[in-house]
Amino acid sequence: MKKFNFKGTFLLILLSAGTILPMRGQSDPRQVRKEQFKGVIELDVRNSKSDWAPYTLKSAPEGAPNILFVLYDDTGQAAWSPYGGAINMPTLQKLADNGLIYTQWHTTALCSPTRSTLLTGRNHHLTGNAAITEAADGFPGAHGRIPKQCATIGQVLQANGWSTFWIGKNHNVPEQDVASGASRTQWPTQMGFDRYYGFLGGETNQWYPDLVEDNHFTEQPYGPEDGYHLSKDLADKAIQYIQDQKATNPSKPWYMWFCPGANHAPHHAPQEFIDKYKGKFDQGYDAYRKWVVPRMIAKGVVPADTKLTDFNPLPPNISNPGDFVKPWDKLSADEKKLFSKLAEVYAGFSEYTDYQVGRIVEYLEKTGQLENTVVIYAADNGASGEGSPNGSVNENKFFNGYPDELSENLKYLDKLGGPDTYEHYPTGWAAAFSAPYKMFKRYSEYAGGTCDPLIISWPKGIKAKGQVRNQYHHSTDIVPTILDICGLKMPTEFNGVGQYPLSGVSMRYSFDAQPNTPTQKHVQYYAMLGSRAIWKDGWKAVALHAPLTGKGNFDKDEWELYHVDVDRSESKNLAKQNPDKLKELIAAWMDEADKNLVLPLDDRSAIEVLGTERPSQEKPRTRYIYYPNTAPVPEGVAANVRGRSYKIVADVDIKNNASGVLFAHGSRFGGHSLFIKDNKLHYVYNFLGIRPEQAFVSSTTLTPGKHALGFEFVRESTGEHGEQIGKGYLYIDGKKVAEGPMRTQPGKFTLSGDGLCVGFDSGDAVSSQYTSPGTFKGGSIQGVGIDVSKESYEDLNKEAMRLMKTN
Repeated sequence: MKKFNFKGTFLLILLSAGTILPMRGQSDPRQVRKEQFKGVIELDVRNSKSDWAPYTLKSAPEGAPNILFVLYDDTGQAAWSPYGGAINMPTLQKLADNGLIYTQWHTTALCSPTRSTLLTGRNHHLTGNAAITEAADGFPGAHGRIPKQCATIGQVLQANGWSTFWIGKNHNVPEQDVASGASRTQWPTQMGFDRYYGFLGGETNQWYPDLVEDNHFTEQPYGPEDGYHLSKDLADKAIQYIQDQKATNPSKPWYMWFCPGANHAPHHAPQEFIDKYKGKFDQGYDAYRKWVVPRMIAKGVVPADTKLTDFNPLPPNISNPGDFVKPWDKLSADEKKLFSKLAEVYAGFSEYTDYQVGRIVEYLEKTGQLENTVVIYAADNGASGEGSPNGSVNENKFFNGYPDELSENLKYLDKLGGPDTYEHYPTGWAAAFSAPYKMFKRYSEYAGGTCDPLIISWPKGIKAKGQVRNQYHHSTDIVPTILDICGLKMPTEFNGVGQYPLSGVSMRYSFDAQPNTPTQKHVQYYAMLGSRAIWKDGWKAVALHAPLTGKGNFDKDEWELYHVDVDRSESKNLAKQNPDKLKELIAAWMDEADKNLVLPLDDRSAIEVLGTERPSQEKPRTRYIYYPNTAPVPEGVAANVRGRSYKIVADVDIKNNASGVLFAHGSRFGGHSLFIKDNKLHYVYNFLGIRPEQAFVSSTTLTPGKHALGFEFVRESTGEHGEQIGKGYLYIDGKKVAEGPMRTQPGKFTLSGDGLCVGFDSGDAVSSQYTSPGTFKGGSIQGVGIDVSKESYEDLNKEAMRLMKTN
């Protein structure tokens, strides 16, 4: 026996790279007491019966594949060229020609829920993601936090020797935790990913994104004036991460989840890519559907006898007016011009991002990695109907329940796709790009919301090239497929916690199967924002209920029945001919709902859901104090000024020629800002980006010295669309220096990002009167107070003046 004598005090002994030896019985080597190591230790390094129990990092099997999973947002099958669509996707087409095209792969109909299934392989309610994280309501299936019973694919692969990277969109961190001071337990690097670079919320400005790297917020490396676009930045970072890994750990395989902002609003793209589609959509969305479905049939994506259904399939008493599709031939010339251009921008955005994905694929090919890389290329739900029947230059109007106005939108016709817009096409294009299926994103009962593109390429492991696969599958099946490819199983226990069984099945059998080999999946329920359905062995039962309507009365829903094995577009309701089959499927839905924590159902409107106060680690308060140069405070945890009167006071010590932002929250598409310009105090409330800005300018100039600078909004009434109407007052040292009428938004400034800042304005500037970041200069800011109580402005101002005297 070889013996080692150690004298002194030791905390850890490393025998070899990757092996840490705690004392037997110690769950964590950091808990070992120093006195346990005093004296002489005799250690047999060859005999496992010694008093040491090693913890060894696993290595992946030799020859294990890399996995690149590209996940787009908001895209129906009829959009992309490999499926017959008009949007050219060269990289995707190359992968399709060397892999498999899936025609019946389904999602949950919304992003956070689908992404949770792709992370865990469990149904979305089991992960707590009944809807987007901003809609979490606390019920068992809707709390918005992936539980420890649902180990992620990142955690499992990481524990088995893979490097793991997550690039781009997250949208699985609870809204309250998207903050510098919040818990990071649900952030990517705590969920099994070695590196992360992207945005945590549901969407972001592609020109001015809200970025996080690993565990901290970071600024974009350069601006759009220098060629910046988020899709390019994400591809750069993806290549860098793989390069770094190969420089130090070249034998390790890697898993990368690449989630660009495309094709979610805002639709932003370089002009050269938008120009590629000039005039391509001028015939309108009615004509597009009639053009694209025969192309889909020719490619084998849908059966030859597939029928087109109505644009507006739900009865008027059930449908959501905000999701209505206007007939193209009833539109005005201006509407057609605007709607066509909005589609061109969407197409340019999609192709530009595919080009960036192509850079990653090209890098893998040049470095000899592509042959043994599984590339999964998909979308997380159908095309989005959040642009309203009229289209929008600011998608946030949808989340505020505020209608778009044609004359306002036409002002931006030549700027669409650029930094001055936050655009979204109208519902007609959502229905067209989701053809031949009914409806679109959010509608879980119809395939327009759930049937999405999926292409898998693996040169080393898939013999079939350019073939179609018609097996019915779901987003819960991706994790089992990856595990199967990697020769792994989801553990029954992970980190000491018993695991929920996988909800999905592996799709690997389909790699070498025939196009119509029977699927190995047998049942899948759907439920989203009040809509619901169930698929079982080729039949589908659909409850007629529009999401986000607030109509309730789910027990009164009428059900339809479709034999989707032969009727993909769900054109023929067979409920009357097959009442027993319908009854069987309804019972099956109730059974799946019980097993998967689906109930209760929630169909409240977007503004109701997004405006719900959620639990916080901080006690509720009406007064907030913020200090300069801290990271932007996300809207989910920032002072809430929606629907109420509010007061803002900044304690400032001014030197000569002071200028810049004192306080800012939001962006040019919705937000407010208090700033100094030309020695005068300014306040701007940017109401949903509608010009002109609501601006207040002091009648007097500022002098050097300590000042309390503030603004007060006094709410008087509620407008037609929920906006708050009242008066605004600008103050210098308690003296009123400007006043006027004003209105405020009923909902959030943004779905995510553009947080509250003191001393600068992050991302996209709130006001056109300064450029971002508009950093405050020529003095110092002690702090900014925001009050939403019923106390008068004078009380808050006196307190600010008192504090300044003590500093």
